[in-house]
Amino acid sequence: MSTGFQKVSPMFVQRRRPVFPTVISSSFIFSILLALSFWPPVPFAQAQEIAAEPAFVSASPRTMTPGEATSGTLLFRAVEEGRYIQAPLEASDVKIEVTGLAARTKVTQSFYNPTQGWLEGIYVFPMPEDAAVDTLKMQIGDRFIEGKIKERQEAKRIYEAAKAEGKKASLLEQERPNIFTNSVANIGPGELVVIQIEYQQGLKIEDGEVRLRFPMVVAPRFNPSAEVQMVSLGTDGFGAGTGQDPVPDRTRITPPVIDPATVPDGTIINPVTLEVTLRAGFPLDGIVSPFHAIVKKKIDRDTVSIQLGAEATPANRDFELVWKAKQGKAPTAALFKEHYNGEDYIYALLTPPVSLDKVTARPREVIFVIDNSGSMGGTSIRQARESLLLALGRLQPTDRFNVIRFDDTMETVFASPVAADAENVGFARRFVAGLEARGGTMMLPALKAALIDPANTDTHYLRQVIFLTDGAIGNEDQLFSEIGKNLGRSRLFTVGIGSAPNSHFMSRAASIGRGSFTYIGDLAQISARMGELFAKLETPVMTDLRASFPEKANAEAWPNPLPDLYSGEPVLLTAKLSGAKGKLVIDGLFNGKRWAVGLDMKDAKSGSGIAKIWARRKIASLEQSRFDGQSHEEIESGVLTTALDYGLVSRLTSLVAVDVTRSRPEESALNSTHVPVNFPDGWNFDKVFGKSMAPVSTLRAQGTGQSQQFAQAIASDAFAPPASKGVQLPKGATSMELQRMIGLILLLLSATVFLVWRRKVRT
Repeated sequence: MSTGFQKVSPMFVQRRRPVFPTVISSSFIFSILLALSFWPPVPFAQAQEIAAEPAFVSASPRTMTPGEATSGTLLFRAVEEGRYIQAPLEASDVKIEVTGLAARTKVTQSFYNPTQGWLEGIYVFPMPEDAAVDTLKMQIGDRFIEGKIKERQEAKRIYEAAKAEGKKASLLEQERPNIFTNSVANIGPGELVVIQIEYQQGLKIEDGEVRLRFPMVVAPRFNPSAEVQMVSLGTDGFGAGTGQDPVPDRTRITPPVIDPATVPDGTIINPVTLEVTLRAGFPLDGIVSPFHAIVKKKIDRDTVSIQLGAEATPANRDFELVWKAKQGKAPTAALFKEHYNGEDYIYALLTPPVSLDKVTARPREVIFVIDNSGSMGGTSIRQARESLLLALGRLQPTDRFNVIRFDDTMETVFASPVAADAENVGFARRFVAGLEARGGTMMLPALKAALIDPANTDTHYLRQVIFLTDGAIGNEDQLFSEIGKNLGRSRLFTVGIGSAPNSHFMSRAASIGRGSFTYIGDLAQISARMGELFAKLETPVMTDLRASFPEKANAEAWPNPLPDLYSGEPVLLTAKLSGAKGKLVIDGLFNGKRWAVGLDMKDAKSGSGIAKIWARRKIASLEQSRFDGQSHEEIESGVLTTALDYGLVSRLTSLVAVDVTRSRPEESALNSTHVPVNFPDGWNFDKVFGKSMAPVSTLRAQGTGQSQQFAQAIASDAFAPPASKGVQLPKGATSMELQRMIGLILLLLSATVFLVWRRKVRT
């Protein structure tokens, strides 16, 4: 017996002698249980079958990390940090009614709560940049609640109050003209909530073609960090102060993103069903969708139904539908009219002649800017390279040019624009051919460099800036401001690349830059779409456009002023009038000569939704005037009044729907979760988020400075440590195997201690 027990009184010795073997035995049993607890658990489905108590079957679903998901499902945030609850798929159904040159779209989305708790779902989704969103409806069981338009802060207060009171509520907010957020509060256990959103949209004809685009995915945005400014502290030296954040709402435009590598083959994430009912108003020569398989069905002489070829398609690239008029049947003028709240609204489209006289081509100074940042990885950088190489091949010896490329750095091929001779063009082509996608999207320095136009430049050259990018940025206003301040005599043409370009940035940048926007979504489109762009670049612009109405009409027309136009582009105008009588006349200068065309408003066809389209265009024009020096107060007042008068969601207004009855019990807590979105088709996930992030399936895009593009995973606050840090596991080992090894070691250690003790007792 050890000397430690000799100092204890016999009474206590007799009582404590059994304790040691008991402790050892308990340790031995505990080790066995510990080892068994680390053994692979019984699968959940099997556990349900063998459970003796029904309560086990109805228990809450097990939690998981995004990487453990075995099917394409929604993941609701669980209480445990970094864990999620697997939910059935969220589904979207889209129905688009096209009548003439107007489209009415209805988007129906379902949110299902598979848990035993109460949830708030937050879903970020795209919209066309010119969508006039005016309807929000919510259905719970057989109850229907319709949303009301309110000033944004008031709508937010109403929603938060309803959420706190346990009432079902939905809030639709605009983050950008093409990014909206839908929040749905108090989704009960096992409950399905259906949300329906509607919007009006105007279409236009170009070269006999009408293009309808329905965006399906919010692509990850690069959000530059706030610039750090050095502040003098007197004798104490300098301190760092943070400047204004260029993307103050970065958390609201960067939803979680699903890594496609974690999705099993054949699984559809965020499925969409879509149907277009088309009444074109003119004979058709063809209907095509460049990026999706479609099925067409003729309903009657004037109506065609178009559906996606598959029952459901993943929302990972924009849908585009193109219909073309038969030769010579495309309208060169179209005029529609709607009577709304005692006033008339018109929607006019006029196509200028291709040419009025023989055109004398001016030499051009063309600055090409190409985005080679990480978001351009995959097919996008190939599209951009091929497009730019095609453009370089179209330069004439009388032109001059330069090429600028950017990621989180910037590089110009030549110190200043050079002659477009064979040697210079050949050098530039080799430079472009070697570009690879990497890094962040620091667009502003490249844009500034492209707009530099030295005072001693020969102004005989027509100066054009061609910007090839996916526009995947969150600091659009910084870019718009730069274009508005420093455009000078340049004209800016944007070329949207990839499956989900930022159309808000592309179209508004081109509008402020007095150029045009071309969209290329596939390698097969490069030749045709770049050919259309070249026709615009090489044709004199139609300038000084004016719209004239009868004096008594008291017309308010948008856009105002009318933009410059290029070959094949129509004049598109909306107006509010006290009476649609008399003639609308549009005139301008083309190749130095006056051009004019008129339409009698009494011949206008009846249309619907035109007042909403007019209001949306007025709001867009007011927002754009921020970069033209108009006062902030006038803009805010105009946007707010117009949005409230016409019931539209805008930067300053939201739609809110609230059920009058309480559904969540007062004692039940409410958890909030962001619904993850798909990664755009054709993009390279590693190029955007980095290879170290590949095992993580749901990420949130965040700017972290110039040296990297996106950061933290939404699934947990930190990534798993790199292989060079921490414990080095054997190849193929998993955390489960490590736990099993620890359990076996503890088991052996307990057995050894037990044997040593038995040996001492016997001696």
